[in-house]
Amino acid sequence: MHKALDYHGRCVVLTGAAGGIGRRLAQTYAEAGATLELVDRNADALGELVESLQTDAEMHATTLELSDWHAVQHFADDLACRGRSVDVLVNNAGVEYQTPITEPTCEADACWAQLLDNNVSSMQRLTRALLPRLRAGASVINQASIWGLKGVPRFSAYAASKHAVVGLTRSLAWELGPRRIRVNAVCPGWIGTEAAMRSLRVMAEENGRTEAEELVAVLAAQAIPELLTPADLSGTFLFLGSPLAAALTGQALSVSHGEVMH
Repeated sequence: MHKALDYHGRCVVLTGAAGGIGRRLAQTYAEAGATLELVDRNADALGELVESLQTDAEMHATTLELSDWHAVQHFADDLACRGRSVDVLVNNAGVEYQTPITEPTCEADACWAQLLDNNVSSMQRLTRALLPRLRAGASVINQASIWGLKGVPRFSAYAASKHAVVGLTRSLAWELGPRRIRVNAVCPGWIGTEAAMRSLRVMAEENGRTEAEELVAVLAAQAIPELLTPADLSGTFLFLGSPLAAALTGQALSVSHGEVMH
């Protein structure tokens, strides 16, 4: 391993740690030697993750609802009490579901508010709370999506939230640059996670296709017609948190097998 990718002595805070992508990122950072602060709102899944990680790295797991500012601030205060400074903050937590414009107004409004709070406001809330703990030279990595770089029917709230993540990333890159804190976003394409496959089933039903037919159509839009796996993303996150990416900030990196090129 390149010495710049050695995370021994470095602390990584990872939200959404118990999900499909989060689990792979936790393992990747642990294998690189990072001290891990794992965050998820699902206590059982988080506990199972900690037990399953094959590592001697130091780790601490916190069950946290990121929509609760007081709970987020308590988490930041706990890090301070334990003398923990943060080298990498990975804002990975988020949700994905359909919000067609034809939905009844009050139901649609509730879905929009909840999704944007989960996917965008939670990122700024945690980043703001942890700002005193972020070292000079730290890296903030926000989980976006290729749907944050283009439009998609019936998932307008999700797409809007991921566009907002890209805008938040670019704005914070300017704001935190003088502190020598880098802020970047990763925009994954189609990954074989439970959430993505649920969306694929919804799209198949809306388009009058089988799930297999919908998958063929989705993959045909990629230069490499294969589903991504969480492992395909881990190298990008490891790189962005390392000194090798010292000149990168304000970027939205498309990791999509070529579906989005920019």
